[in-house]
Amino acid sequence: MFDELTLKFERLFKNLRGYGRLSERNIEDALRDVRLALLEADVNYHVVREFTGAVKDKALGKKVLSSVSPGQQFIKILFDELAEFLSGGDNAEILPEDKIILMAGLQGSGKTTTCGKLGYMLKEKNRKSLLVACDIHRPAAAEQLIQVGHISGLDVFSRKKHRNAVDIARDALSEFSQGKYDHLIVDSAGRMHVDKVMMDEIAEIKKAILPSKIYFVADSCTGQDAVLSAGSFHKALDFSGVILTKLDGDTRGGAAISIRHVTGKPVVYAGTGEKNGDLEVFYPERMASRILGMGDVVTLVEKAQGSFDRKEAEKLFDKIKKHEFDFNDFLNQIKQLKKMGSLTDILSYLPGAGKNKGLNVDDRELTRIEAIVSSMTLKERNNPLIINGSRRKRIAAGSGTTLQDVNSLIRRFEISGKMLKKLTQFKGKMPDIPGFGL
Repeated sequence: MFDELTLKFERLFKNLRGYGRLSERNIEDALRDVRLALLEADVNYHVVREFTGAVKDKALGKKVLSSVSPGQQFIKILFDELAEFLSGGDNAEILPEDKIILMAGLQGSGKTTTCGKLGYMLKEKNRKSLLVACDIHRPAAAEQLIQVGHISGLDVFSRKKHRNAVDIARDALSEFSQGKYDHLIVDSAGRMHVDKVMMDEIAEIKKAILPSKIYFVADSCTGQDAVLSAGSFHKALDFSGVILTKLDGDTRGGAAISIRHVTGKPVVYAGTGEKNGDLEVFYPERMASRILGMGDVVTLVEKAQGSFDRKEAEKLFDKIKKHEFDFNDFLNQIKQLKKMGSLTDILSYLPGAGKNKGLNVDDRELTRIEAIVSSMTLKERNNPLIINGSRRKRIAAGSGTTLQDVNSLIRRFEISGKMLKKLTQFKGKMPDIPGFGL
């Protein structure tokens, strides 16, 4: 996400490094590029004007520190202001007392799947949620929510014969009041555009259930349309925050930067994929860092920590110390790495990721590796030294790969084994990051 915007900022920063001093003229030159980059990213025009004005005021009034270059100081000002524009100041965490959650948004924004992701996120915190199908207008909307609930392991409340969304919400609230669930997540109807009928219906649902949280779900790929619809929904509902979906898609980032500033409400979560766990807390500073091409190593480490099993990691560390690391362990590391997402996504969290578009990262490579290792016998996985030429040909044929692919993997395995042996010579424990055997 934000690929084009990040590349533009990286080119701008390259030029800024040549600045000998900050003057009104070179600040204006830099801001012209910033303004163009933001407008091309579909950031709201009024937001762009206010943002660049704030950066200019701070840059002109800032005394250049002797320890950094003028260009570096300008980048720091840019980062601070971008983080401020993205920030809402509210805690995104859903607290135990936030029992009733109403989801709003246009049709196609990903609202229904986000209900499942939110319920799954709460389930990971040992909280039980009941999803409510209040979309009576879209064909098969209730069936979709039931399917989403099934995938996420969540119960769904629906009334197929009911043709009144407010009555369904009231019935669900009555069910919820029995105390079997910690949270009630209500999926309201969406429309192709904002209209009075929809607003009246969701306003009535709000009155009926008195939600503690109202989230507006916006498709980040729609840019200014998302910002405009967010403004309309905010007037009608006074929502708590925004959930941006499809940030893993071809989005220019304009909605993420504009929506908080236009509505005054924070972006609290971001959908980054189609899996249950692909819903992240939206951290303004981290997002600003990623937009500016500085990476987001903190989130990457958090993803890693959430994907690996500590006990298994300690067992693996003991095996490495005893020089017993084999292809079974290698395959397990691949599976843990895949839990973190695609290789492209993982690279996007690293500083300077926008410069590395020519790497041609192919997630199918992990699939090929899995196929090769899976085509080995248990004896071959446990003792890779016995894999001779004839065995390699058989493994290549069984995995649908070439002999070169098999040879390359075995060489990489041998190299990684040597590196891991060196790591065990240092004091302390193995880093808490899966995939270190690759």
